[in-house]
Amino acid sequence: MIYDPVARVRRFNRAVTSEVGALDTSFLGRGRPLGAARVLNSIGRGQSDVAVIRDHLGLDSGLMSRLLRSLEEEGLVETVPNPEDARRRIARLTETGRSEFQAYEALSNAQATSFLARHRHPEELLRAMDIVASSLRRDRIVLEEEDPRHRNARYCLSEYYGELARRFEKGFDVSLSRDPDAWDMVRPRGAFLVAMSDDLPIGCVGLKGDGGEVAEIKRLWVAPSARGLGLAKRLMTAAEDIARELSVKLLRLDTNSALAEAQKLYRATGWNEIERFNDDPYPDTFFEKRL
Repeated sequence: MIYDPVARVRRFNRAVTSEVGALDTSFLGRGRPLGAARVLNSIGRGQSDVAVIRDHLGLDSGLMSRLLRSLEEEGLVETVPNPEDARRRIARLTETGRSEFQAYEALSNAQATSFLARHRHPEELLRAMDIVASSLRRDRIVLEEEDPRHRNARYCLSEYYGELARRFEKGFDVSLSRDPDAWDMVRPRGAFLVAMSDDLPIGCVGLKGDGGEVAEIKRLWVAPSARGLGLAKRLMTAAEDIARELSVKLLRLDTNSALAEAQKLYRATGWNEIERFNDDPYPDTFFEKRL
């Protein structure tokens, strides 16, 4: 017997709503509902433009105004005109607000720890949570240009290397690979893109250049939790757009036949297979694309 998928989703929704206290009038026992707590959290995490906070939380302007007003009345938040645009407002925490933000952080961390402790295999639970979050937030995944030495970039590259080591028949040792130099993947030579879902890096791609008309695509990776959402294609398209900005005329890439899904993507998006163009020991398939 296969239970109704819709019923299973609704069961999941009820469980999450109940466990996180979404309907509580005093979220985490701090005397205000979840909506006000989330606005306070956004400001405490560095967001200040009221319109940006409203968009990030998916609130309409009326509800955002009421939530801000309630936080102002409690002495937790103050709002002032944006000095660069008087039509916009800036929100910031008061000293009392910062203390309340820290209290929420401690309680939220304890709640998360408690959730994970209920499962015998917390990593499996985290993987399931990552899949759900990536899927539900797919429209809010943003691509950010980063220095490849930035911690988010290094996290993605570490995950990428680990996956290659598991999937390649003879493993993968980055020291034996033709690993691109960081400065070849920053402007004006190239670029490095990281896909971010909220604060979590979930994908990357590098554009390696030398200032000439030929460049390479390197290190395309998408987290398992975000696969099937079109993110790899989006990363590749963004890298190609940057290549055009840098006056690159020809892109090349190499890959391994163990990565069948990557080869399928390249062939479906206008890449043509060519002869080997480097002596890297790991790739066995080579592509190029004229821009």
